[in-house]
Amino acid sequence: MRVLVVEDEPDVAEALVWGLRAEGYVVDATDDGTDGLWMATENAYDVIVLDVMLPGLDGYQVAKRLRERERWTPILMLTAMDDDLDHAEGLDSGADDYLSKPFSYPVLLAHLRSLTRRTLGARPA
Repeated sequence: MRVLVVEDEPDVAEALVWGLRAEGYVVDATDDGTDGLWMATENAYDVIVLDVMLPGLDGYQVAKRLRERERWTPILMLTAMDDDLDHAEGLDSGADDYLSKPFSYPVLLAHLRSLTRRTLGARPA
C-alpha cells in the first residue's frame, strides 16, 4: 500500500514514515502543504495522512483542492487541533477520517486499514 504523509513536525513525520515502512507500506513524505497537494495530484496513493497546520497550504485547503480536482484518495487528518469545530471543518473540507494528536500508533494503523477497506473506486463529487 502506498501512503503520502504530509506532516511538518519532524519527529512526528519521522516516526510515521519509519513505523509505516516497518509495517510494509511504501511511504512518501513532505512537510509542506503546497508540495503535498502537488504530490497527491501527480502520484497515485492508497491513502493520505494529512496534518492541518502546515506551511504553504493548510491541510483543509489541501483536502478541499484535491476534492475539487476529483482526487478521491482517502484522507486521514492527523492533527493537534482537536476541537469539535476543527473536526467538523476537516471532514467538511474533504477528509474521510480525523485523528487527534497525540495518537496511539495501533489506532492510527486501524484507521488506515479502515479507510482502505471502504475505498471501492471513484466517488461522486
